[in-house]
This record gives sequence, structure tokens and C-alpha cells, in this order.
Amino acid sequence: MDVGTIYLNEVVDNFRNMKKTAESAMGQLSFNELQFAPTEESNSIARIVKHMSGNMISRWTNFLTSDGEKPTRDRDGEFEGSYASLEEMMSAWSAGWEVLFDTITQLKVDDLVKTVFIRSEPHNVIQSIERQVYHLSYHVGQIVYVAKQIRNCEWEVLTIPKGKSREFQTQMNNQFRNKM
Repeated sequence: MDVGTIYLNEVVDNFRNMKKTAESAMGQLSFNELQFAPTEESNSIARIVKHMSGNMISRWTNFLTSDGEKPTRDRDGEFEGSYASLEEMMSAWSAGWEVLFDTITQLKVDDLVKTVFIRSEPHNVIQSIERQVYHLSYHVGQIVYVAKQIRNCEWEVLTIPKGKSREFQTQMNNQFRNKM
């Protein structure tokens, strides 16, 4: 397998993990809790979802042939208002990820060196993908952080629980030793 194929597969896996992590955090909250913003300058998880969805749809629609900042996008509006229901919010969330995955899984290794534009700024496809990895992981981190603040002691850990790192490492060592 060539480096380009390995890269594209890894990026898809990373995006899937980001989506799953955010959904696991959001799944611990009620629709009302998803509207909570810690401060006036903060965004609720629902608004972060709105922004992420708008960003993904804009960036990944006609990815190789049109600017990633579509004239139809209302970025400022993504930080206003909310959703009428959890179903509406999750539908927007899914729509953004669907466009991303439909596009990125169709990319070929030769596409990685092509030039695309975001707000008229040229990027090669790798730069554009990495920009999106950074952007989405930033917001997934915000979603997890706000969800943890809301759930507090009732938070269901998504990764390695505090104080369990050595136990986890021992399990991993044993798991991989058994495969060798």
C-alpha cells in the first residue's frame, strides 16, 4: 500500500473517531442540556453542532471544483438560534458528516496534490484535509468539555478513566503480546 492510500484511510478513521467521540458525549445529555452555554461568549453544544455541520457542508460539497467557503453559507448565523428538536439537530449533524465522508472516501491518491480553495486561498488537498482535521477536532474537544461540565460526577468516561492508565497499559501490553 502506498503512503497516499495509508494517509486517506487514516484520515477517514480519525474523522470517524471524532464523530463517535462527539456523539458519545452528546448522547449523555438531554436536548435542553445541549442548549447550555457556560458563559455569554461561549457556544452551546447545539451551536457548535450547527457550526460544524455548516462548515463540513460548505467545505466538502464540490470539494475539488469550487471554493470551500460557499456563497450560500451563513457562518455568522451558525452561532445564533438553535434547533427545534434533538432530531433536527442530529439530522444537521449527520448531513455534515455525510457530505464529508461521501467526498473524502471518493478521493484518490492523485487528488492529494491538487489545489483547492478556501476563501480564495489556495491549499493542496492534504493541507485542506489537515485544516479540517484541526478544525473539527477543536470543536469535538469543546463538545466533550462542555458535556463533562454539565454531567460532572455522572460523566461516563469516553477514554481511559483517571487513575487507570497503568491498568490500561498492562491490558494493551498483554493484548499485543498474545498476538505476536
